Amino acid sequence: MIAASKDIPSAETRAGGRRDAFARLTPFGWNGGLAIILIGLTLSFVLAGYYVIYWRNADMDFMIVYNALAMNDGKPQLFVDHPGYFTILSVKAWFASMHALGLLDGWKLSSIPSALNLPAFDAAMSSAIRAGRIVAFLTGIVFVGIYAALIRHVVRDWRVALLATFAFAFSGGVAVQIRILRSEMIAGGFFVFAMLMLIIVAKRATPWRPLAIAAAAALCVFGMENKVQLILLIAALPFLMLTFGSSDGASDSFWNRSPRAWLATAASAVVAALAFCAALPLIRAGLDPVATSAAYLRPLLLGTLGVYQVALLVWIGGCMIAYAVIWRVSLTETLTAMFAVIAGASIALLALNIQYNVGNVVAVINPVEKMLTFAGTDPSSTAAGQQFLAALGPLIGHVKSVLARYTFVLFTSPRPTVFLVWLILPGIVVAWRRGARQSALQATLLLLASIGIDALGVQRGLKTEYFIFTDPLIILAGALLLDRLDDVRWARWTYPIAVALIVVHVAISQAEPVKHVLKKSGPEYICEWNQFYEPELPLPWCELPPKKP
Repeated sequence: MIAASKDIPSAETRAGGRRDAFARLTPFGWNGGLAIILIGLTLSFVLAGYYVIYWRNADMDFMIVYNALAMNDGKPQLFVDHPGYFTILSVKAWFASMHALGLLDGWKLSSIPSALNLPAFDAAMSSAIRAGRIVAFLTGIVFVGIYAALIRHVVRDWRVALLATFAFAFSGGVAVQIRILRSEMIAGGFFVFAMLMLIIVAKRATPWRPLAIAAAAALCVFGMENKVQLILLIAALPFLMLTFGSSDGASDSFWNRSPRAWLATAASAVVAALAFCAALPLIRAGLDPVATSAAYLRPLLLGTLGVYQVALLVWIGGCMIAYAVIWRVSLTETLTAMFAVIAGASIALLALNIQYNVGNVVAVINPVEKMLTFAGTDPSSTAAGQQFLAALGPLIGHVKSVLARYTFVLFTSPRPTVFLVWLILPGIVVAWRRGARQSALQATLLLLASIGIDALGVQRGLKTEYFIFTDPLIILAGALLLDRLDDVRWARWTYPIAVALIVVHVAISQAEPVKHVLKKSGPEYICEWNQFYEPELPLPWCELPPKKP
């Protein structure tokens, strides 16, 4: 199904005539395998995505497209709930570029015909939505390519990396995200890249490691600027990283013995201070009582905004100190890395100035409060802390629901990665018993993080679109175990089980897209929020304003 060329070792068989299952699964080489994956995604998008009628996935296609059209008309961004910042900006720029090339007439709000002229409105919206879908598809393709490049440096065997790339590309989340306009793809993708970058630099000593840490911090903030729910993964990441150190990752001679190390630390402190000062106006705007009240946000803890944000910074710093102690990272490198986190996060925060909107700033600075407005709790509660406790109350039941989903038998879902869980659990036991306890611990924590975050997602139905946040954790857990348990490739049952998993993976990942193509119902009923989120774009199937005389 996937790849292997000149890198294939000459010995693909063992004594007894057993063939390497991984080599059989990857017959076309690394590049050939990636090409097949990308071709498969392209066919899926064209056959069950691009040509789907424009109103089939109105939530959030219409919200994103409306804001891109409005902003191209000089109007402010209106949709700031998630806030979908980079998704909206990318679609806005794409529309403008296509119009400049003569490929899109309806590129701004004033160029969309009135819904009273139904044929013209349908044609213009079809073109706009399809143009937006191309942005989603191209984003997915680029992200799969970046994922492949990074995961290849995380595991030792490129075949395992290719299989992990396939699992990611055809996971339930990516399968949905490449054909509709959602904010989760960019957010989840940025987080995955940050996590993989940190794992890579954790395994090897280099003087430039703090720069990679700064880039990872920036990616996490970029991701949260697109979907505030990413704060949950960001909070889990520092603890997860404690298991990914190695003896080869201890500080190198520059950080241990060079007199220039302290100079580098001082320089990083200056950069961090300057970056933080530059971002400080945004932080103040995000904590402004007037702006937060306008967004219906209430303080989560102690009746004061900003408390848990400081606690999160302390948590990240504490985990970095623990990592330094466990894996012998020098004081100078540890301090430099801490300053790098501040600098990277602050610089990424400045991206909100590209198209400034105080609603975006408030959402990003107060992510948990923003999430609680969608958690189904009582918005009239005097304290967001009460809402938070109310949201956590049914958490045990949500965990049970997630575990039922992971069985697939007790609760079916269009999520092929649940079948990987069936192999990860025994893989953890085998790895632990064989002494590969670090790999077993890594896989265990990744799986627990996935369960915990999915449990919180159950509050809103654990939509297919949310899988992009936790599927990569499950896939990474499986890849780490598969890379460690090298003798699995020689087992008689490996190849047939892997082929069955590949078939099931593709079939289930495409279930939702095919369902949307075959759906016979009419437009999604979105009239209850159309007037709020799209006040200047009334829809023909909603109540239209009377004709002017």
